[in-house]
Amino acid sequence: MQLYRDDGIVLRTQKLGEADRIITVLGRSGRIRAVAKGVRRTKSRFGARLEPFTHVDLMLHMGRSLDVITQAEVIRPYGQPLTGDYPRYTAGVAMLETAERFTPVEKEPALRQLLLLIGGLRALGEDAHDSRLVLDAFLLRSLAVAGYAPALQECARCGAPGNGSAGDPQAASGRRLPAFAIPAGGMVCATCRPPGAASPAAPTVDLMLALLRGDWENADHSERRHQVECSGLVAAYLQWHLEHSIRSLRHVERV
Repeated sequence: MQLYRDDGIVLRTQKLGEADRIITVLGRSGRIRAVAKGVRRTKSRFGARLEPFTHVDLMLHMGRSLDVITQAEVIRPYGQPLTGDYPRYTAGVAMLETAERFTPVEKEPALRQLLLLIGGLRALGEDAHDSRLVLDAFLLRSLAVAGYAPALQECARCGAPGNGSAGDPQAASGRRLPAFAIPAGGMVCATCRPPGAASPAAPTVDLMLALLRGDWENADHSERRHQVECSGLVAAYLQWHLEHSIRSLRHVERV
């Protein structure tokens, strides 16, 4: 029986048989699916430690199809401050689902994705920023880690510069990219603009750039209408690149 140890965030759980659960965890060694035996019984020793949002330290032994969790210790229960706050809770659920979608291969190392998820859940729990901004920052950075960061300051097709931030001489001269084309990979110039491309407001693009960079001072002072527009673009861009819808995004309050 080969034992190994890992720690990570519980992404979701599924019932198995009468008393067991399959636990999906994003750990340091990648995404793990393992069986927690007997955790649905009232006398389970560690059933409550294996709930979604929980950062756990696990001991496991390798199985033929699924590994088996033999020990679980809580490092930090990130779900506790979210349960009574619907906007923060739904944003957290969307983070968990997105992290799982970005790690499709089991046990393929994804440490940067894990650290992004921990940071995102911590920020949600601290309630220092609007939950939608925290979620969009997490989604944009997850895309960047996966190699899909949207082009925001140059044309995604030809590389023409544009979209300087407010106060930038380049922006003041009117050299702003006019459209956001999801299949192209971000902002595009007038020459490269395909039919159906969105035309986001300049402050919306600045907000996306601020969230990608972690510039919370500017992000926090953005107007609500630009936050809503940003959320729509980020969600559409994310789901196009994942080639799969994120079901939990439907429940995130964006108005």
